[in-house]
Amino acid sequence: MLHQLEPVAVACDLSIPAERRLGVGIVGAGAIVDTAHLPAYRRAGLTIHGLYDRDLARAEEVGARHRVPVADSLQALLDDPAVQVIDIAVVASAQVEIALSAIAAGKHVLCQKPLAPTLEEAHLLVEAAREQGVQLAVNQQLRFDEGVAAARAMVEAGWIGAPTALTIDVDIATDWSAWPWLMETPRLEIMFHSIHYLDAIRDLFGDPERVHCVLGRRPGQGARGETRTAATLTFPGDKLAVVHSNHENIAGDHHARFRVDGSEGSIRGTFGLLYDYPHGRPDTVEVFSRTLPTDGWLPYPVTQRWIPDAFAGPIGSLMHAVAGGPPPRTAGADNLRTLAVVEALYESHENGDVRVPAYARVPA
Repeated sequence: MLHQLEPVAVACDLSIPAERRLGVGIVGAGAIVDTAHLPAYRRAGLTIHGLYDRDLARAEEVGARHRVPVADSLQALLDDPAVQVIDIAVVASAQVEIALSAIAAGKHVLCQKPLAPTLEEAHLLVEAAREQGVQLAVNQQLRFDEGVAAARAMVEAGWIGAPTALTIDVDIATDWSAWPWLMETPRLEIMFHSIHYLDAIRDLFGDPERVHCVLGRRPGQGARGETRTAATLTFPGDKLAVVHSNHENIAGDHHARFRVDGSEGSIRGTFGLLYDYPHGRPDTVEVFSRTLPTDGWLPYPVTQRWIPDAFAGPIGSLMHAVAGGPPPRTAGADNLRTLAVVEALYESHENGDVRVPAYARVPA
């Protein structure tokens, strides 16, 4: 079986060849940059030429910890010719203006998810990048998480036959107060968490035709927005996906599981990060297949983690595109369709079953 697992390992490879590496400037010095972006980029061999945050003291603290230089202004970062890619990791409401400035400066841009607070603003960013001739990608790194990437490679290899269903079941406790600005947002769980699952589902199944969604809150919770999502997505060819994501499990019996079923087998696994977030553990992945010479469930040896390892995926894909490769896996134009699904789910919660707008399914 080792030779059959080798292509799966290749599909999960996040290394960035030296000839494709570009100089990076980072905007934002929050916890995700400290624990994910910078460690992942260091492992990938990238050079960070500047780190900027409005809180200069915070930038200097994080910069010293990771031995990267600190810029005293956004403009200084944009004026630095060594900075070819701007990696933005700020609150969604501040991202659009920063991204437009970076695009105007001729920089390639990696945005945090969600790409923008609204589809209209996201379209504006995509069009600006297209007109300027720069690459725009979104940090939807779950596609590159080793467990998810391995499952995708197994599906593409035909190990479970024709895929029929994808289920994501997450039941955890999340302390939203770690992000004070999220405590006040009216749109929470889908926009800032399950957007990862929706993007990974699209990566595997394509764009849904219809969605149905119900959102919930626990009485007395601190966060203003929804903290539970129950959603169903239907696709051409009788495929479906189900997302149940609950962040108010006070009983302690937490789990975070995914499963892909097909005509000839199934893949099951766990999102290791969500067990003891943010440290977590590696994912687990197992495959049951009628097409492989195995007896029962075959485990795939996952060694990497969603945080920090998967964060090398979006920026590496962007750099590959700059070097003449295909568009980034998480290109802004593609991410418009993920945002369209997000919008459709919120609309469904208000109005029932919703057809995803046709423009969201048109290839960029």
